[in-house]
Amino acid sequence: MNLVIDQGNTVVKFAVYSDRELIKRIVEKDMNLEILQRIFVEFPSIKNSILSSVALYDEDIPSFLTSASHFIKLDSRTPIPIINNYSTKDTLGYDRIASAIGAHTIYPFANVLVIDAGTAITIDLITAKGVFMGGNISPGLDLRFRALNQFTKKLPLINKQVEFELLGTSTQDAILSGVMNAVIFELDGYITELKKKYTDLKAVLTGGDINFFAEKLKNVIFVDSNLNLSGLNRILEYNAK
Repeated sequence: MNLVIDQGNTVVKFAVYSDRELIKRIVEKDMNLEILQRIFVEFPSIKNSILSSVALYDEDIPSFLTSASHFIKLDSRTPIPIINNYSTKDTLGYDRIASAIGAHTIYPFANVLVIDAGTAITIDLITAKGVFMGGNISPGLDLRFRALNQFTKKLPLINKQVEFELLGTSTQDAILSGVMNAVIFELDGYITELKKKYTDLKAVLTGGDINFFAEKLKNVIFVDSNLNLSGLNRILEYNAK
């Protein structure tokens, strides 16, 4: 069994895999030894572990994981099962490369565009030959709504919603429709343009805001909230051999 840990800015995700099957997923506000010890007691068959982190953590965490398993701390030098064509590998977010690897694991013989709708919206392309080509980063929904509120004197702060119209008939509705539709048109536009070069392109959607777009994007064929975890598990598999 494998233990995958993804420590973000706000939450920590723990996932236990048996080969490539997700057995259990746990979300906590922080990471500590008590949580890890509890997981290893519940799953004594865990042999390998990987940590992807963008936040600080106690020094005893890697020590414990090293003593309890074959442990990997993900960084830009960690061997990965794809070719990374990104020119600044040290600045590439671990979530981006992990999600790309997760998508390539699901569709190993297809060109895949990974759309991650979170605090930032990222799109990344990985080819059928397993080459990470890079992608783009733009503000996520919350950032766009806050920007309209903070950088104007009269526009209110609006919360994202699942239901909205093509055109707003009030200022609040106009902001809601403007932001939500802009993201949809933006993403559909990327898919349309990239399909001209990659005719068999498959689009996969992941991230915290997937529920706002899953039914509205025309060209998305697959939605997976655990794509990042699946990619980290694949990296762990690749390094545990």
